[in-house]
Amino acid sequence: MPCCADSRSGRCRRSPSSRIPKHLDSAPFSTWKGISMTMASCFLGAVGFGIMCGMAADDIPSKPVSNTARVVVDTDAPARSHDPMIFGGFIEHLGKQIYGGFFEPGSPLADEEGFRLDVIEAIRELKVPVIRWPGGCFVDGYHWQKGVGEHRQPYDDDRWGVREPNTFGTHEFIELCRRIGAEPYICQNSLAGVQEMADWVAYCNDTTGEWSRRREADGHPEPFDVEIWSVGNEKTGRGYVDKVRETALAMKQVDPDIQVTCSGAHGPSAYIDPYLFETAGAHLDLLSIHEYWIPNFQHHHAPDYLSCMMLTEKPDAHLEAVVESIEQAGMRGRIKIAFDEWNLRSWHHPGFSGHHPREVDHEDPEVVALIEARDKSLEPSLYTMADALFCASFFNACLRHADDVAMANIACLVNQTGPLYVHPEGVVRRTHFHAMAMYADLLESRVAEAKIESDRLRHGDSSVAMVDAIATVDESGDSWVVALMNRHPEEEVVCTLEIGDRSIDGTYEAMMLAGDSPDAFNDIEHPDRVAPGKTRLAFRSGCVALPPHSLCIVRIPSTK
Repeated sequence: MPCCADSRSGRCRRSPSSRIPKHLDSAPFSTWKGISMTMASCFLGAVGFGIMCGMAADDIPSKPVSNTARVVVDTDAPARSHDPMIFGGFIEHLGKQIYGGFFEPGSPLADEEGFRLDVIEAIRELKVPVIRWPGGCFVDGYHWQKGVGEHRQPYDDDRWGVREPNTFGTHEFIELCRRIGAEPYICQNSLAGVQEMADWVAYCNDTTGEWSRRREADGHPEPFDVEIWSVGNEKTGRGYVDKVRETALAMKQVDPDIQVTCSGAHGPSAYIDPYLFETAGAHLDLLSIHEYWIPNFQHHHAPDYLSCMMLTEKPDAHLEAVVESIEQAGMRGRIKIAFDEWNLRSWHHPGFSGHHPREVDHEDPEVVALIEARDKSLEPSLYTMADALFCASFFNACLRHADDVAMANIACLVNQTGPLYVHPEGVVRRTHFHAMAMYADLLESRVAEAKIESDRLRHGDSSVAMVDAIATVDESGDSWVVALMNRHPEEEVVCTLEIGDRSIDGTYEAMMLAGDSPDAFNDIEHPDRVAPGKTRLAFRSGCVALPPHSLCIVRIPSTK
């Protein structure tokens, strides 16, 4: 991320820039244009793959694999830079994300400031570039001044029905971000006054004045340099939009270098009221959108692997619709997308919509049972290879829209539905943790245009492509990293890869995530049942066999 000098202080600012039948809709491999190979040569690629992965001879397919795909990378089209901020995270004061997650004073695994060192180390593995906080619906009742200084003010959180101790506030959030090397992204309480929101910016970023002195008195003389601010969470209506405009003006008067976002669309509808762009568009840098494709809010669902795979193309369609709204408003290129809450599954919070009555009897057995029911989201068996491949599919969608998507934040980062499960004795890296880490660590900086032709994976009346892929390239345009995904639960797909006018041949280093079953998951007893492994992929006549339910990221050092 490029640096630029802050106009007020000269400091450096970064821009956020179970076996089942086969489900096929096969097109004959030979009908694709430009294929100059036979199924026999493709089979040689499958054999080569088996040998390179150490398969026994009996394990190598004895007949051609019927599932096929073709990935053609257009090297004539310009590759586009993607923003690493798409690998961001989100934390909210709900369940065991913060308290009982990464912040647990008194734990033998925590330091003197209360941070769980094992959790911090695991988050670092994800190379999370930005974290959004404190909400979420939680922010509607949050007043930041109660969470700073020596005299914290606990209160009843009227959104989630629990007692908020306020021991994790602004200073602790900034400390978390510094420990993991992430940009802080603060979501404001849009139900509070405009002055309260502007004061929070001043408290974090001013170098002189009342709020700078207050921050210094609270133990931090240097500014926090919080660059990204959201006006509210999941709000709609013209009254909200009017307040967004007023608040953005007030916050940028405090610090003209901040980036401001607001609620654009949440849920399955990608519709954005044109009034937002007309009224506040000139003062916005980012537009917040949210979606969870399995809504577990009130009723808990655990769809099978194939049902989850049928959702993997929806992020692409969702982004297309949002981009169209921005373009119709004449704001494309001026306002970027912040997909700052996303996940395959939402967390479970029955009985609490985030807008329940303010009086909650914490001793009421019904209330206690409802809050305890939130732990259903912690069940390890939920997070299978379906979550890993959905995660990869989501990133592919963001990368294909690299010109428009500036940030994405998985919801949530720790516990509930997040990639990290934290328990009193340690952490478990769920399947989608590994998919996130692979994408954040292995891809090159620019995204190339790629055409994908693939047989279809069917389930009921729905279908998706068996294979999805993304091709990235370094600044020189010569070193390639390609992510290849096979969504089929039990069958290989023979995939050809062409970069420019060259079919890939040879053996290349790769990282693969597959598990021993599409339903494989990690838990305390088996924390590494699903884990990525280094391998070498053998391409023969441009052909390679992709194992079922797998994600493979292969490095191709030179195509010349």
